Amino acid sequence: MIHKKFGPPEVLQLTEVDKPVPQDNEILIRLYASAVTKEEPDFRAAPGFNGLFKPRNPILGEEFSGEIEAVGKDVAQFKPGDQVYGIDSFGAHAEYKCISEDKAVVIKPANISFEDSAALPNGLLTALPFLRDKANIQTGQKVLIYGASGSVGTAAVQLAKYFGAEVIGVCSTANLEMVRSLGADNVIDYTREDFTQNGETYDIIFDTVGKLSFSRCRDSLTQDGIYLTTLPNPAILLSPLRRGKGSGKRSGFLAAGLRSPGDKAKDLAFLTDLVEASAIKAVIDRRYPLEELAEAHRYVKTGRKKGNVVITHT
Repeated sequence: MIHKKFGPPEVLQLTEVDKPVPQDNEILIRLYASAVTKEEPDFRAAPGFNGLFKPRNPILGEEFSGEIEAVGKDVAQFKPGDQVYGIDSFGAHAEYKCISEDKAVVIKPANISFEDSAALPNGLLTALPFLRDKANIQTGQKVLIYGASGSVGTAAVQLAKYFGAEVIGVCSTANLEMVRSLGADNVIDYTREDFTQNGETYDIIFDTVGKLSFSRCRDSLTQDGIYLTTLPNPAILLSPLRRGKGSGKRSGFLAAGLRSPGDKAKDLAFLTDLVEASAIKAVIDRRYPLEELAEAHRYVKTGRKKGNVVITHT
């Protein structure tokens, strides 16, 4: 599926292109599934990250899974027949993709499908560094996940529980049971209750959807608590670790998507172990065939997706 110009979902067209040929350090993957992130419709719609006058990368899609069909002569980590998954900037909404073996690609979990594998990287590779690296999450801490039903939120709930925290999820009425099923100890319906007014305090408040602010959450943090956000305001960007007056309370942001491919690959391998141990799982809202990618974009743009939207390639 390609787009030769920016515009509405209809600019996405199913097209025959030449099959890619792997370079010496690349693997050629026959893709069986990909996923649509919440940012992807914006890349398609208007100039910006993917070019100014026309799309620099006509094939969208970051998360992928599939089977290696061929390898370049210098490839040492993989062989034909290996089933893999990973994340890259573009090119996943296609039958085939070439990627360097040192990018964020690893052997997929043996106990889940290609579709589930494609749904893992985006949310988990965001939630993991936020909780583990920026917040230094500890067993027994009280962690609130705001936007707990989205891609990052569902990953954060499961990871926080894995790290031994008491987890409180915040979401809409329709998603309460789903978030609870992921391991949340308590779930707050934001349409009925404002958690900042309930008198509770939290060691970590993770705003996975960029709808809150440090000032709004400050009184709900413990003395040394941290507020994390995936969409920071300018003040947080200018001061990555901003402390509240007279306390150890602080706010933090992490550009998880800009981490090195090597770091992402290490985290994918860690997550693979968790999936194979049934400690975490993929959360899929809807599945669309590749030729219905435009419809998937329309749905993701509504902002109502629960977990991930997956594209099937067979």
